[in-house]
Amino acid sequence: MKLVLASDHGGINLRTEIGNLLSEMGVDFDDMGCDCEDSVDYPDYGIPAAEKVANGDYDLGILICGTGIGMTIAANKVKGIRCALVHDVFSAKMTKAHNNANVIAMGERVIGPGLAREIVKAWLEAEFEGGRHENRIGKIAEYENK
Repeated sequence: MKLVLASDHGGINLRTEIGNLLSEMGVDFDDMGCDCEDSVDYPDYGIPAAEKVANGDYDLGILICGTGIGMTIAANKVKGIRCALVHDVFSAKMTKAHNNANVIAMGERVIGPGLAREIVKAWLEAEFEGGRHENRIGKIAEYENK
């Protein structure tokens, strides 16, 4: 598994924490920044990261901004991306199990580093259940391909 990690200025600290977790877990990942505390635009980081997941350069992505909302909206504009905004462990598990989310987003101003680590672990360890959920994801893909 190879993962891409990105944030805007509002998610730098949490991105660093998640990068440390991924290293501890032995997950292969690349960090696409940003590396500044000056205000930047979340689409400039979220969209390129999502594109890399969509085109197969990476299996999964984690995006972080102040609330996670902007990154979620931006990532979901990329065809083939199913990005879920997650701020609790149950949602993280379910978005993989039922939606096979290939990207998650979180907000540094919403959750702390301990919870963020638990969320990422839960999401990475969860497995897609397939079955009836596969049909639902197929409907989304079919709509995207119109």
